[in-house]
Amino acid sequence: MAKLVTKLAIIKTAGTPVEEIIGRLNTKTANISIAKMFSRKGWVEPGQIRKFREYILVFKGALHVTTRREKLIVRAGQAVIVNAGEWVHYSTPQAGGAQYLAVCEPAYSPKLVRRVD
Repeated sequence: MAKLVTKLAIIKTAGTPVEEIIGRLNTKTANISIAKMFSRKGWVEPGQIRKFREYILVFKGALHVTTRREKLIVRAGQAVIVNAGEWVHYSTPQAGGAQYLAVCEPAYSPKLVRRVD
């Protein structure tokens, strides 16, 4: 049976609000989450090791993604995959910040994020 999702759930995180469309909070979905993300110029998220794989599609601006092995600039129309267990650091230093869609597998939960400097 199809399920229409008619509202978003706002998740407050370190610095940027998350608009969860599908996930643990909004639809009680544990295996995957889909969220709209908006980060302003100068936003920096602490380094972290997550217990979920994250797929990110950037719609506007550029998201900087740093891992232990590489530094990527993911621009509008591009995507990146960050595997579970990989140290990652996100930021948006450029004018206009970034707007993107994040898909997490399993679904995002603060319990699955370990902040590491």
